[in-house]
Amino acid sequence: MAVVVIAALYLARVVFIPLALALLFSLLLTPVVSFLEKIMIPRLLAIFFVVLVLLSLIGFVGWKTSQQFIDLTQQLPTYQKTLEDKIHSLPGARNQSLTKASDTVHELEKEVAEATPGSSLATDSKKSSAPGSSPSRPMAVEVVPPVNPLESVQNMLGPVFTGGVIAVFTIFILMGREDLRNRFIRLAGGGRLNAMTQALDDATHRINRYLLLELSVNAIYGLIIGTALHFIGIPNASLWGLGATILRFLPYVGPPMAALMPILLSLAVFSGWSHALATVGLFFVLELLVSNIVEPLLYGTHIGLSPLAILVAAIFWTLIWGFPGLVLSTPLTVCLVVMGRYVPSLSFLSILLGDEPVLSPHVQYYQRLLAADQSEARHVLEQYLKEKSVEELYGSVLIPALALAEQDRHRNVLDEETQKFIYQSTREIIEDLEDNPIVPFSEAKAGHRIDVLCIPARDDADEVVGILLSRLLLRQGQTAKWIPIATVSEMLSRVSEENPGIVCISALPPFALNHAGNLYAKLHAMLPDLHIIVCLWEFDGDVQGTATRLKLANDHGLFTTLPQTLHHIASQLTENALARET
Repeated sequence: MAVVVIAALYLARVVFIPLALALLFSLLLTPVVSFLEKIMIPRLLAIFFVVLVLLSLIGFVGWKTSQQFIDLTQQLPTYQKTLEDKIHSLPGARNQSLTKASDTVHELEKEVAEATPGSSLATDSKKSSAPGSSPSRPMAVEVVPPVNPLESVQNMLGPVFTGGVIAVFTIFILMGREDLRNRFIRLAGGGRLNAMTQALDDATHRINRYLLLELSVNAIYGLIIGTALHFIGIPNASLWGLGATILRFLPYVGPPMAALMPILLSLAVFSGWSHALATVGLFFVLELLVSNIVEPLLYGTHIGLSPLAILVAAIFWTLIWGFPGLVLSTPLTVCLVVMGRYVPSLSFLSILLGDEPVLSPHVQYYQRLLAADQSEARHVLEQYLKEKSVEELYGSVLIPALALAEQDRHRNVLDEETQKFIYQSTREIIEDLEDNPIVPFSEAKAGHRIDVLCIPARDDADEVVGILLSRLLLRQGQTAKWIPIATVSEMLSRVSEENPGIVCISALPPFALNHAGNLYAKLHAMLPDLHIIVCLWEFDGDVQGTATRLKLANDHGLFTTLPQTLHHIASQLTENALARET
């Protein structure tokens, strides 16, 4: 199917290219036409006025550019001596490569002279090439096929015809934009009216924003280039500023193309190297600032394309449609990404080309630990901490990642060595991220009653989550400790010795559920006055039914998230403090 679509795009490019350009122009002109309609100007008149102004502007720019280019070609022979002197002043200027470069300059001068009627160089060239003028060098004979006048007219009128087709398409799209939108929704919607409406609005907003911002940035970019080149002394500086504005719409290749001619002129016009260095520095520094600072700040995530997707799209559309494909590559790819977000069958486009993370932070963290890459796993957490709190890090990244490990262990797809690496790495990363080291119950100072004691229900995963909870409680000012995994009798003995205010049983389903119930029953039977809570982290089942099955006391609770647990503990500790005061 993809091959058929690509073949159709390539074979029918004569139709698709003007149509795509017309759609692009219609998106740009729709706000202007809508504004004119609001001030009581009929739509047809508003469309013709806007299109006429646009065509006039394009024609004026083209005429002005051609005049400046003709002026440049007439001045080109005067730069020959400076360029030759600069070439010969280079070290090793007598080698064959620089000799060829000098000959190329001579040939370029002859071509320009022959293309300029009435010039003395053209006359001399014709005389020197006349039959018999150089007896020592026989004149080469080349058979030139007769020129077909119809082909010449076709080559000359081809761009004009294409421009006319684009203008006609643009006018008709603007006239029936609502009808065209409705037909597209009916064709592509497939019953998903809401999704297609959102997709069209999203694509239109993204492309409009991209085009307007790109036009603004490129216009200012070209203005700066033209002004700076004028002060440097480069001839026809306004021409190169305009060229920089237009060429910068081309991804990647535009800025180097815009810089090429001004740099060559700086070498040909001035005898020294300072002007050339200033010109190179101007383009390099300005492009560096715009590409790495200005555009990321302005565009943000509104385009929705990854940098690699922009590069691949530029190559793909250029191979299919040539130069127009390079111009249209970014808007067309934006449309594909938006369709991938709203059409399930095209979701792979959004995954491949979009800039949004395809893996959530907890999945990224777990995946890097599966790959035994502790360094990148730590980097995932550090990046998350730049925007989120420690509590959110523990509750939204670490605990869900450990839950994924428990699920894989339940399916027997996680070997014991990998399990140990995941749990040990998580402990080490937590210790690195925190200021104070992890102190288990056996190493803690005794002699005073603690507020909360965290005990694991079954294995290392439950213990690690207990460490996370105790750290958060310490941050909130409570006295909290955790017990490392041991036999049930050993853990019960340590709880009895410590006599905490609250005991939290940490359990990660599905394995630890029954163990948490057995541990709770024994602990409650041994210390009936002790306040106990059971935490089934990331549990998505029936909480009330599970609490009933575990036979929890009325004042004891079953919780599944960190915020719930922290809130309950804070409330219970406050209640205990008030009870002691009374």
